[in-house]
Amino acid sequence: MTAAVFEARPRKARRVAVAAAVLLVAVFAVVGTLLRRTPTGVYFRLSDQVAMVVLGLLLAGAALLFARPRVRAGAEGVEVRNLIGTRTLPWELVLRVSFPEGAPWARLEIPDDEYIAVMAIQSADGRKAVQDIRALREVHAQHTAPRGTPGGDRCRLRPPDLLPPEPRGANHDRLDLNES
Repeated sequence: MTAAVFEARPRKARRVAVAAAVLLVAVFAVVGTLLRRTPTGVYFRLSDQVAMVVLGLLLAGAALLFARPRVRAGAEGVEVRNLIGTRTLPWELVLRVSFPEGAPWARLEIPDDEYIAVMAIQSADGRKAVQDIRALREVHAQHTAPRGTPGGDRCRLRPPDLLPPEPRGANHDRLDLNES
């Protein structure tokens, strides 16, 4: 994907993943070095110590997978990278960008009542998640045609003047930003 207009990554999940990875490596390195000197009578060899350190590195790598999510959006479409896979979709396939109430992360709704999780925009990030979902929706709206226009047989966010008025005291920072 070229020339990303919008890019987002989770903030809190990255911090926790990096801290967990560092902690895992440190704990397993200490355990590996102290493994030979146990009062249990079991004899550990150098290979056992090395295996403990390698196990710590493997677990740290698994923890770092949670720092991987990213979403990029541009004129061509949207690229969603989650823990393991990466998917690139043209805007023609994205019906709606939503963040259902109570959901841990945003999602892209695609045809046939399916969706793709966007783990880069997480509810744990609070205001940053609100800003990111709004920005992604803007990019989506810029690159899709509204219903009823040529080539615009897909769903599109309604302009603010067509939305019903919000009640007094409405919380504008709610993560449930589904505008339908």
